[in-house]
Amino acid sequence: MTPTNNTGLHLADFSLDALQCREKGYGFAEFRQLPKARQLRWPDDVLEQWVFDHAGYDPFLNDYGEIDLSGIDWQVETLPVEDFVAMPTGPSDGDAIECYEADPDHSIAVRKHGVHMGVKLCWETHGTWKRWPIVLDRDLINPGDQGLQLVEGRTRVGVLRGRMLRGQPIAERHLVWIGRPSKRSAT
Repeated sequence: MTPTNNTGLHLADFSLDALQCREKGYGFAEFRQLPKARQLRWPDDVLEQWVFDHAGYDPFLNDYGEIDLSGIDWQVETLPVEDFVAMPTGPSDGDAIECYEADPDHSIAVRKHGVHMGVKLCWETHGTWKRWPIVLDRDLINPGDQGLQLVEGRTRVGVLRGRMLRGQPIAERHLVWIGRPSKRSAT
């Protein structure tokens, strides 16, 4: 999908770069140094989870392709567990959270190698995820909408919901990356 808006930076603008960096074997370390990626001025964790990992993923392009990524500021915030119970995700992955919620123990058990080492321990020890999910202010997706939408972290939120339903230990508050309309664009 090609953005209809020619200003700013959009997810599709990064699709080829992300693919080339993955195929060359230099990965995210190279991607984060590209001029367009640096122009965003995003935290590496957000840049990697959303743009590098998903720039060529059609459902993400459908759900978020029109958003001007340069118009987003990021902060780490905590949210109460209740906020995740009803938080939507993009329409193209609308049932993903419920799929992971149905068997949270499996979703944790299969994440034990590489970057996923320690996931089970984080859930058992702290009742939360190892890596912070990506959440957007819905006003960025559909101007005038209120509330938050989960962009990346459907497995994590599904595990949280599933553990909550099963009475397994979970933290009362959870760290997330929240993207809100940029203050830079308003000045």
